[in-house]
Amino acid sequence: MRHRQLEALARDEYDLLVVGGGITGCGIARDAALRGVKVALVEKDDFASGTSSRSSRLVHGGLRYLEHGYLHLVFEASGERRRLLRLAPHLVRPLEFIWPVYAGARVPQWKLNAGLTLYDALALFRNVGTHRRLSIRQIAAREPALRHEGLVGGARYFDAATDDARLTLANAIGAREAGAVVVNHAMVAELLVRDGAAYGARIVDVLDAVRIDVRAKVIVNATGPWSDDMRRLAEGGGVVRSSNTAVRGSKGVHIAVARDRIGNHGALTLLSPNDGRVMFILPSSRQTIIGTTDTFTDAAPDDVRANEADVAYLLAAANAFFPDARLTRDDVISAWAGIRPLMAGGIENADPGHASREHAIAEGAHGIVSITGGKLTTYRVMAAEVVDVASARLGNRPRRRPPTYNRPLPGGDLAFIDEAIAAAERATADPELGRHLVHAYGGRWSAVADEIAAAGGAGRIAGPYTIGEMRYAVRCEMAYTISDLLLRRTHLAFETRDHGTDIAEQVANGVADLLGWNDQGVAAAVQAYRRDVQRVFAIDP
Repeated sequence: MRHRQLEALARDEYDLLVVGGGITGCGIARDAALRGVKVALVEKDDFASGTSSRSSRLVHGGLRYLEHGYLHLVFEASGERRRLLRLAPHLVRPLEFIWPVYAGARVPQWKLNAGLTLYDALALFRNVGTHRRLSIRQIAAREPALRHEGLVGGARYFDAATDDARLTLANAIGAREAGAVVVNHAMVAELLVRDGAAYGARIVDVLDAVRIDVRAKVIVNATGPWSDDMRRLAEGGGVVRSSNTAVRGSKGVHIAVARDRIGNHGALTLLSPNDGRVMFILPSSRQTIIGTTDTFTDAAPDDVRANEADVAYLLAAANAFFPDARLTRDDVISAWAGIRPLMAGGIENADPGHASREHAIAEGAHGIVSITGGKLTTYRVMAAEVVDVASARLGNRPRRRPPTYNRPLPGGDLAFIDEAIAAAERATADPELGRHLVHAYGGRWSAVADEIAAAGGAGRIAGPYTIGEMRYAVRCEMAYTISDLLLRRTHLAFETRDHGTDIAEQVANGVADLLGWNDQGVAAAVQAYRRDVQRVFAIDP
C-alpha cells in the first residue's frame, strides 16, 4: 500500500496537497476527497504524532470559554460534540463530570449554575443530559475520596471522552478510502515555486530516504505548531521573526497515575488551588489522567516535554482535592506534553488560558493556504472551511453542507454499541478484549479479531493489546514503526511505566515479516523506539 501511494504521489497532479497529518489535516483530506477533489496528504512523522495525540482526550463544548465570552465557540463546539457522538460512537463517548464548589472558590455556586444553564442552552438542550445541582451529601456519595472540608455543593454536567489519536487516524483512513493519497513519514523538504506561485512540494520519504516531487494546484499548511516552519519554507528559508509569527505555542502537560491511588470514581472539573485555572481529573481504564497546564512556550514542537515543575503543579492540585492519595513523583506512570497552536495576534502578554481557541484561515507567500488555531472538538468545521477556500481557488462551488456533516467515520456505523460489545465479548471469550476492540475499531472490530485469531489467539503483550492487533495496524492502518503501534494505534506507551520498551522487541518480531525487517531491522526499530520514548516521556529538570 505504501509503495503504491508513493508512486501515485510522484506520478499524478493533485488539486489539493495537504501538509500535516494531525486532526485538522486529516479532516481536510477526508472532506476534500469526499467532495471529489483529487487530494494528497503528507505527514513528516505519523498521523496524530504531535498535539493531536497529547490532548486531554475530550470532545467538549468548552465550558470554561464562557468566562471569556466565547459564546460562538461554545455553541459551535457543542454542536460538533453532539455530531461526533453520533458519527463516531465508538471513539466519542458521553462522560459525566462532577464540578465540586468550595467556599471562597473563584467560581461560586451561583456562577457555576448560571454558566451550566447557558452551557445547556448553547447545546440547544440536546446534550446527553442537562446539568443538575448537587448537594454536599450527593457529591460525597459519588466521590467519597474527594476532600469534603470547605465543600459547599457543586453540579453534574456532561461532555464526551475520545481517543484523540484514533479519531485522527479514522479521518486519515476515511480520506484514503474516499480516494485520497495519504502518506505518513513523508516530510516536505522544499516548496516548488514557479512565477511566484507554489505548484508543489519536494517530499522526502523518511523511511527510505527517497525524494519525490508532488505537483498540486493548491497547497494547505495544516501543520499546527509547525505552521511557522512551513511559512519559513514559503518565504525562502529565512527565520520567521517571533514578532511576526502566526502561531503562539501554549504547552499543555498531563500525567497519569494508577486510578486506585487517587480514588476518583469518575471525571471531575476542578479549580487549581495554585492559580485558579480549570483542570480535570479523568478516568482512563486502570489509570487517572490529571491535567492540564497552560503555559506559553518557545520549545520546538518536536521536543516539547513535561518538566518537574509541571508535574509538581499537577500532583499538588490532585493532592489538594484527594488528600488521602498523598501522591508523589513516584506515582507518576507517564507524563507528556503537547503544544496548542494558538493564534499569535494580540496574545503576546496575555494569560494563555484567556487566549481564544478560535481558528483563522489565511493565504500566505506563494499562495499557500494556512489554518491556525482551533481545537480538536471543532476540527470538522475547520476542515470544511479550508476545503471551501480551496474549492473557490479551484473554481468549484462551496458546498452548503459538506459530506462529513452526516457521514459516519470509519467504524462508526454502529446501531447499538452495547450490542457490538456483547458480540465481541462472545466472539473473543474475553470481556476486556471485546470491549477494547469495539471502542477502538467500532463496526470493524471483527476484522481485528480475525487477525488476532490468525496470529495465534488473544495472548496479551500488555493490557488488552495483542500481537494480532499490531499486525492488523500494519496491514490496514498505515503503521510502519513501533512508535506508530505503541504510541498512537494503541496507548500502551502511555499506560506502562517503561512505556513499552520491555516488549518493543516482541512487538517488532511480531510484525517483522510484514515490514520486511531482518534481525538488524528489528534491532534498529527497537532502538528508534527507545529514542522516541525518551523524546516524548522524559521529564525535564
